[in-house]
Amino acid sequence: METQQVEQKQVDRYSIGDVVEGSVIAVDQSVVYIDLSPIGTGIIYGREFAVVKDILRKIKPNDTISAQVIDPSTPDGYIDLSLKEARKAFVWNEAKEAMENKTVQEVTIKSANYGGLVIEWNGIRGFLPASQLTEKHYPKVLNGNKEGILNELKKLVGEKLRVTIENTEPENDVLIFSEYRDEQSEKQSEESGSKVSYNVGDIKNGVVSGVVDFGVFVTVDNTIEGLVHISEMDWGLVDDPRRFYSIGNQVQVKIIAVEDGKYSFSFKELYKNPWEDILDHHKVGDTVSGVVIKYEQFGAFASIKAGVSGLIHISNFTDDDDLRNSLEIGKTYEFVITNLEPKDQKLTLVPKDRYDEKKSLEGKKGSGGAQPSSQSPQGTTDEVPTQ
Repeated sequence: METQQVEQKQVDRYSIGDVVEGSVIAVDQSVVYIDLSPIGTGIIYGREFAVVKDILRKIKPNDTISAQVIDPSTPDGYIDLSLKEARKAFVWNEAKEAMENKTVQEVTIKSANYGGLVIEWNGIRGFLPASQLTEKHYPKVLNGNKEGILNELKKLVGEKLRVTIENTEPENDVLIFSEYRDEQSEKQSEESGSKVSYNVGDIKNGVVSGVVDFGVFVTVDNTIEGLVHISEMDWGLVDDPRRFYSIGNQVQVKIIAVEDGKYSFSFKELYKNPWEDILDHHKVGDTVSGVVIKYEQFGAFASIKAGVSGLIHISNFTDDDDLRNSLEIGKTYEFVITNLEPKDQKLTLVPKDRYDEKKSLEGKKGSGGAQPSSQSPQGTTDEVPTQ
């Protein structure tokens, strides 16, 4: 449970729905008491206890847990709590520990989609990409036909597979799994003659077999599947892989890693890094045209050429509204380069009108002219933060 989710009340009473955190005082057969000083004592009992008894078995006195207020004042003077939020936090902690320890566990396949298998683990939705299946279960379909792949994956629905947790994404309420590869299954793959060896650096033709938030899965030679992570899709920024690729697209990939039978591919490694020769064409102080491509909490990004984008920091504007009113996504503006570090792929831009205005104000100040009024637009600092 993130700290900001916990209500830090400086009052004498909680409200229904508040998420609170406290130390366990005692655990009885069907009741848990929680210290919520200075407000009072929380209690989890009855139906709320029964729903999460699997979690409560692991709780000990002095443990800190989070819970949700369902009655701020019972007739007995307690604060009635629900452990729904706490259970979620416990499960995510267990998932993190299982991932770090590479714990092997058995799960039942609930359903299948074009990208892989859907499972459920302790009430959390999980996804097992087809690329993370062993040779025994991997869908080998001629020409990477997406309907054929889906039909093969559906055959695993209801089956139990041994898996490990590869990634936890509590913000998206999903776990990413990989099928466990033991020595016996690897030996069987080798004996069947279906295992193909590929080398890092090889360039292969393939078919997009899955598109997810974090990248694209590509099937190569109708035999293996690997992930093109979103960071390997292009030298520039990629927000949503679905905007660029669909299942069935014919693509070319470069193998950049092979580990424990898992393949990592890249699209961008097929092309020259546009940052390598950027100093031959641009330098700090140059005025360039750029297309605004993305808003971020700390500013916006603009692309000045394919694969090269720069940060326009929020400090160049009065506030976020000013930034969004001044720079529209998809439109082209003139910027001045204030920082350029090709090695780290860092580029900082300032809108030319704001840059010129700041320089004009600095000139007046230096010559003893009128000082900028409080109504003057906010300029950038002398040292503009980079990405």
